[in-house]
Amino acid sequence: MKQFGKILKFELKYYFKNKVFVGVTVLLVLLIAAVMFFPRFASMLNSKNGDEPSERSVMLIKTESSEQEPLISQAFTEAFVNYDVQITQDSNDAIQEAITSGKAECAFVISELTSYIYYVGNLSMYDMNTETADSILQNIYRVNAMISGGIPAQQAGEIMSVPIESQTQNLGKDQMQNYWYTYIMIFALYMVILLYGQMVATNVATEKSSRAMEVLITSAKPAAMMFGKVIASCLAGLVQLIAVFGSAILFYSLNKDRWGDNPIVASIFDMPPGLLVYMLVFFVLGFFIYAFLYGAIGSTASKLEDINTSVLPVTMLFIIAFIVVMYSFSSGNVDNTLMKICSYIPFTSSMAMFTRIAMSTVPWYAIAASIVILIGSVIGIGVLSAKIYRVGVLLYGTTPKIGSILKSVWKA
Repeated sequence: MKQFGKILKFELKYYFKNKVFVGVTVLLVLLIAAVMFFPRFASMLNSKNGDEPSERSVMLIKTESSEQEPLISQAFTEAFVNYDVQITQDSNDAIQEAITSGKAECAFVISELTSYIYYVGNLSMYDMNTETADSILQNIYRVNAMISGGIPAQQAGEIMSVPIESQTQNLGKDQMQNYWYTYIMIFALYMVILLYGQMVATNVATEKSSRAMEVLITSAKPAAMMFGKVIASCLAGLVQLIAVFGSAILFYSLNKDRWGDNPIVASIFDMPPGLLVYMLVFFVLGFFIYAFLYGAIGSTASKLEDINTSVLPVTMLFIIAFIVVMYSFSSGNVDNTLMKICSYIPFTSSMAMFTRIAMSTVPWYAIAASIVILIGSVIGIGVLSAKIYRVGVLLYGTTPKIGSILKSVWKA
């Protein structure tokens, strides 16, 4: 235990004194601060430019029917509250010129209630104006059809505007509410495992290439060295994540009123405590699984230049697991057969089971089984990695084959 403590302390000191580690952490905190304070800076710039609110964009409406013009004008004005809706009788060429010159943003030229042309300068991928216009014109057309059929105008209007009352009782998880922080956790786990796993493998290979390992391996137990290195990298990663996400929460709380009711931002910072606990559990266990593998493989590399090639199988395994989870996550069906199987495989369960917990309803015994399997796998892979580490660090020259390494481990 004393050896483990010394190794853990040494490795942590290495991370916290590493300029790249500190620099990346500070850079991420500054980027988070810039994003969280952006609404405040934007409002300050607007106040310097004048307190008057910015003018609304102009929307031009041209209709061939003078009888329907007042009704269309009223309906479009009520529906497009963010626009300055103006009726025009200019020619189509003049309307297009007004849009291209910036005098108007868009225009509807309505030849009849069932046909129109929508002019716009740059069609945004989020432009929903035509869908709104379709709904408006359909309602006007139906009201006219009712009036033509003998229904009084007032009654026709009441029929078209009848209020619909609905209630939604969610008996499970709200996927839209949990979407963003689940997405962030998966990507955070993906980045941390690839980054710190590579660092563990590189550190082991560097010590091996310097021949310092020959001295270390005789003065400390392999298990203490392997667990010390992996736990130190995990703690360093957690410290970095706490610094980044902690600063994000702090900066968001300082600017919460500036963000208003933005549903995406609010959902990110509104994670239930129980889900946060699950996130930490699966995050740490998933990290340990891959960090031990990276450390073991790093000890078998003969040269530092061989690290990328040596760890490629583990990296590909993790990327495949990531793709499977992201595909199911983006489709909304997180309880498919493949995801259920991946929830109990140690190499995929850290992401798969957490995604199912956040986006679906999973029985407690299934969660417990997944965690128990992960804990057992961490211990088993950790012990095996320590044995591979003991054998691998003393192998020099050509890259040893898997069979010979396992044979040496078995004899040891």
